Amino acid sequence: MSAASKSVTILDYGSGNLRSAQRALERTGAQVTVTSDRDAAMECDGLVVPGVGAFAACMAGLRSVVGERIIGQRLAGGRPVLGICVGMQILFEEGVEFGVQTTGCGEWPGTVSQLPAPVLPHMGWNTVTAGEGSVLFDGLDADTRFYFVHSYAAQTWEWSGSDSALPPAVTTWAEHGGEFLAAVENGPLSATQFHPEKSGDAGAHLLRNWVHAL
Repeated sequence: MSAASKSVTILDYGSGNLRSAQRALERTGAQVTVTSDRDAAMECDGLVVPGVGAFAACMAGLRSVVGERIIGQRLAGGRPVLGICVGMQILFEEGVEFGVQTTGCGEWPGTVSQLPAPVLPHMGWNTVTAGEGSVLFDGLDADTRFYFVHSYAAQTWEWSGSDSALPPAVTTWAEHGGEFLAAVENGPLSATQFHPEKSGDAGAHLLRNWVHAL
């Protein structure tokens, strides 16, 4: 199936760079819709969950459109989901910001917490160390840079997969005051801590890889 025949829905739950993500995905050739409609989010070939701002606010917005259920039901059926920035963070069990714990979607175990860096937010271009067998980073050089803007991240990977039908996860890491997860590819569920839609040619390449794999 060509990219032009792939349908992608960007879930609109009140958070994220929706239009820039839409434009970036349209450049891959996909048919892109921005909506909070459950049926559209369930029926598309690929669902994108963006996110900007605080973990708690994003989870509140996601729950307002039953987004956590949409994500869970898609994954149960093996249907692809891509989380971006805080849209990646909310896939974990919980987030801790300013001492407040917020329950996430729980697709992956672990806690999102503040980076132990002297300068926050982590804003700007950074390299990543892609995991072996990565689909998202296929064809990209090791010194390729992506655009980050965040103060929080998952800093450990605790998912063993022993009780899951999903294949082993491919994890990609970056550094800012210590290692953190820059991306995860776990069967139909993928996510990036950086913003591919703001990462120029490198981000466009990554989004094409994801769309072509749908």
